[in-house]
Amino acid sequence: MSTEAENKQHAAQAKTETIPATTPKRNSLVLIVVIVAVAVMLAFAPYMARRVRNNSGNTSSELKGKLAPEFSLESLQGQTVHLADFRGKAVLLNFWATWCQPCKIEMPWLEQMQQQYGPQGLQIVGIAMDDASKEDIAKFTKEMGVNYPILLGKESVGDAYGGVQFLPSTFFIDRNGKFVDRVFGLKSRSEIEDDIKLSLGQATVAER
Repeated sequence: MSTEAENKQHAAQAKTETIPATTPKRNSLVLIVVIVAVAVMLAFAPYMARRVRNNSGNTSSELKGKLAPEFSLESLQGQTVHLADFRGKAVLLNFWATWCQPCKIEMPWLEQMQQQYGPQGLQIVGIAMDDASKEDIAKFTKEMGVNYPILLGKESVGDAYGGVQFLPSTFFIDRNGKFVDRVFGLKSRSEIEDDIKLSLGQATVAER
């Protein structure tokens, strides 16, 4: 009886000792799979953000020529700003957020283009779409050297523009307040500049 009990005890100990040996390997495999999946998602994120133009809401071609929705938003200086305030100018309406990394990439480009094309009638307007306080947004834009108006966004305004599922989301509006183009996600600097010229009436669709 004692021998049988000892055998059972040894078997239980052997089974227990094998568990730690296999668990780390299984955990390591799961971790590797997760890392690979995340890497793939990050690699294709810009592509998916660009492609969303064809998969959510109205397409750019459907918007072209239509009047951009009016809005009323508060600026960082506490003033009420309307889209109609910029009638007669080409408007680049940029939805962004302080946590948005692609937004940080394109903001210096927008600053330079505001300086370059502002005298020709361009007005860039940023709409902050995050939960940061007005003070934090003001500090962020000051550190970034933003030289164009920043407005505090509302979900209702994003919805009026077809829903802003990705940031940055940029709308190009001509001098008559009509859509020229839109894009979700980060565009190249040259593409942004092409749309600016189109909004200003300096280019045609055939030239793009």
